[in-house]
Parts: sequence; C-alpha cells; structure tokens
Amino acid sequence: MGGAARLLCIAVLTSGAAGSSNGEPPLMVRDASVVVSGAPGMGACAAWELPPCSSEDGPPTGGPSRSELMELPDAVPRPEPMSPFGNPPAYLVNGRLYRTLRTSRGYVERGIASWYGSKFHQRPTSSREPYDMFAMTAAHRNLPLPTYVRVTHLGNGRSIVVRINDRGPFHPDRVIDLSYAAAAKLDILDTGSGPVEIRAIRTGADVPDRPPPDRAPIPIRLYVQIGAYLDEANARRALARAARVRPGRASITRFGKEGRVFHRVRIGPLSGPEEADRVIAGLDSAGMGGARVVIEGRDERTAEDDDA
Repeated sequence: MGGAARLLCIAVLTSGAAGSSNGEPPLMVRDASVVVSGAPGMGACAAWELPPCSSEDGPPTGGPSRSELMELPDAVPRPEPMSPFGNPPAYLVNGRLYRTLRTSRGYVERGIASWYGSKFHQRPTSSREPYDMFAMTAAHRNLPLPTYVRVTHLGNGRSIVVRINDRGPFHPDRVIDLSYAAAAKLDILDTGSGPVEIRAIRTGADVPDRPPPDRAPIPIRLYVQIGAYLDEANARRALARAARVRPGRASITRFGKEGRVFHRVRIGPLSGPEEADRVIAGLDSAGMGGARVVIEGRDERTAEDDDA
C-alpha cells in the first residue's frame, strides 16, 4: 500500500518553505521529511493540533465492509473552482521539484497505483479537506486540485471515477494514491498496488464522461526506464550501469520524436510492481536515481517518451 513509503504523517513545503510566490499558505504534503517554517520536525500533527500520528498505515478497524464499498458510487464530476490550497506553481519534496499543472485537459497517464488508509483518516489533505478513506478520492503530484479522473486497472479491467484533492504519492514508482474505498473497488487492497491508466474527465461546458462498463484486461509489459538519450554513447554508459543492477534485463531501444532519434534505456519486462520496487531501489543504490515505471500494452507504444 502507499503507506509503506511514508516517512511522516504530513510535512510542509512551498517556495521558500514559508509560502508560495502567489501568497498561498504552505502546501501540506504527507510523504516528506522536511523542515517546516524553520522548526525541525514540525509536521501537520503539531500544526493542526491533531492526535499523535501513527507510524503505520493500513485498513480501518471498523467502517463499511469490502462488499459495501464495492457498491459505493463513483465520484460525480462537476464544475468546481480551483482549490485555494495545494496548487502552488511548484513545490519541493525531499529535494525533488514538482510542478502543478494549471489544467487537466487531455491528461492521460499510465503507472502504478497505491492506496493510503487509516493513518491519514480525517487528517488534512493538501487542499485542506479532511481525508476520508471511505470516499472516492485520490492524491496526485501534478494535477490541479480538484480534478476528476477515471482510473482503470489494466490488469483486471475495473474502472472508477475519483476526485483528486491531495498531493502524493512521493514513492518514485507510484503515480496515484487511491483512498481505501477506491482501492477496494479496483481490487488492489491486498496487493497494495496495481497497474492503472489515469484519464482526466472534462467538466464545465463539456458533458461529463459517461461511466463505461469495465473493459477486458489487456496484456501489459512493465519496465523501469532509466532515461532516453540523444547521444548513443551516453545511452550505452547508462546501459552498462543498469546491466550491473539487473544482468540480462537491460536494453536500448530507439525511437523517433520530432525528427530526432532517441536511445531509450530500460530494464524489463518485469513481473510486477514489487520487482519494479527492487529494481528502482537497486538503481538508487548505484547512484542512478530518477528512474520510473513505464507500462505498455503488448502491441502498443505509450506516450512515455516525453522525458527524452
């Protein structure tokens, strides 16, 4: 689950740590270990006068059953103003800069979903709304708050609509953190994660997307991508280092983009998110941070080449 990678209940950061350039109060994020307004170790538990944070995340001790959660309606997309909280142009977590998109129009992404639960229940999200683990919500690093998205499990075909009202996950190979209820409906509670496709849903003048039936699972391949290089010599150096982490599994593929040829270095295909976690941990130990998970259908090439 997403809670396995969390370091503190909540920590705070924006430009300059005291507030963003647009006057917004400090952004609340759940996965960072940073100094808050010059006070070491002060997280939202102190700032919001909440009970002591638990060190473990997990399922609830009560509440609706899984069968009841399966009957929970999806979030209903509706026009909403952008939240006054949680939408700085950029923010920093654990030394990494994240940029907030000003619009969700046309957004499509594939990656690994995780979930978060009882540790954060009723605590403030980045948008300052209390987190409700039994609501159809989610956390995302870049999409505006709030944004409605359709999340489809590529392995079992299940599809849900959630409202993004929080920031995260900051685990390097996760793209969305689902609420406990949303994870139950996608059937990833027990595995803790799963391969998904995220599509932003249009609201406002557009007609909200009609919920489609669950679609058939598609054969997928999962890779860890180290990078895409114009210079083949740089790609081969990255390949040599990656091959020491996973001998026999690293490779270079070439693709064209905007009239140029790139050399993509990947490890895989991999058996699942757990193996991807081990590969990324090995790359981090080898000084090759910044790798990410890429998911492809068996007969397709995704739009994952945008970091070239």
